[in-house]
Amino acid sequence: MASEVKLAEGIFWVGAVDWNVRNFHGYTYTTHRGTSYNAYLILDEKNALVDTVYGPFSEEMMGRIRKFIDPSRIDYIIANHVETDHSGAIGDVLKFAPQAKVFCTQKAKEGLQKHYFGDWDFQVVKTGDELKLGRRTLQFLEAPMLHWPDSMFTYVKEEALLLPNDAFGQHLATTERFSDEVDEAIVKEEATKYFANILTPFSSLIIKKIEEIQKLGIPIKTIGPSHGLIWRKEPEKIIQAYLRWSKGEAAQRVVIAYDTMWGSTEKMAHAMLEGVKEAGVEGRLYKLSVSDRSDVIAQVLEAKGLLVGSSTINRDLLPTVAPFIEDIKGLKPPAKIGAAFGSYGWSGEATRTLEEKLKQAGVNLVQPALSLKWVPSSEEMKACFEFGKKLGEGVKA
Repeated sequence: MASEVKLAEGIFWVGAVDWNVRNFHGYTYTTHRGTSYNAYLILDEKNALVDTVYGPFSEEMMGRIRKFIDPSRIDYIIANHVETDHSGAIGDVLKFAPQAKVFCTQKAKEGLQKHYFGDWDFQVVKTGDELKLGRRTLQFLEAPMLHWPDSMFTYVKEEALLLPNDAFGQHLATTERFSDEVDEAIVKEEATKYFANILTPFSSLIIKKIEEIQKLGIPIKTIGPSHGLIWRKEPEKIIQAYLRWSKGEAAQRVVIAYDTMWGSTEKMAHAMLEGVKEAGVEGRLYKLSVSDRSDVIAQVLEAKGLLVGSSTINRDLLPTVAPFIEDIKGLKPPAKIGAAFGSYGWSGEATRTLEEKLKQAGVNLVQPALSLKWVPSSEEMKACFEFGKKLGEGVKA
């Protein structure tokens, strides 16, 4: 990796790259390509460090800081977010710079105190507050629930540089640091998955925050998120993508996510896929026992329609389907249409459970669940085909 990553004159990336992490957020999110923990050093009459890194990577960050200044010369630490992958090294920085003031929201102060029990010099800030470093000015924007109550953005006014912590990021470990240096398809894939699995529940708040920034007339030339790559060329693209995802704008596509016990629900899923295709709509089929759940959720974000199927076991869902539908219920992807389906042998509770959870997720159920006993007959397979076709037609409409 290059020894110096410069965002602007006197502003440097000093974070760490985690090549080996494969799970995030309590194993709910797989990080096939690793991640980075981004921290930014601003050198001026007063020196500021914006965010830190996950604790085990503290020395990697400190080594990068030392290439520019002695860490004892850090005057301010900006804590945009409490979560330990961004705040874990704050205590180590303060050992070298005990005089440094910690700027954060009130909620962040409470969270940092409870995490680290440090008697630090906290400076609580609110939206519109500014910190003059010398030639540069930091402006703070509270962003509660994007994605924790304590979150805020830091904006470097003179450089039109937005440092929004967990917004606009990706879980991606690379030797490059800027999005234009990496295959665009990979960047899009990881940015989509990141939004789908982390930020989808806050879609309405994202729309309001972006509109708030637009109303303030804040120009944005560069976005430095807390994970992944920095957006230095056409950052408007990722902003518009966030608006599109938040509004539920998606492709004319149906995701069919299912699992099966002895193959009957699988037969139903394949017949439905053919029906979706007959309607002139793209379909994507995922058997949940052999698919990565967080990858499938990323596909759901980009699709208008969702079909979820499960056999019934112990009067409930298959254990591979249950966590997926719970994620969908919690994430609440906006503006989806869908339905439930499945086979059973005795009582068939699975489809009723799926329907209820889809409703709780805000999915518009365009037809009643299709629940079939034992192995579907040829006539029932035709019904499955029509079931898929009807949802495909709903997606087109």
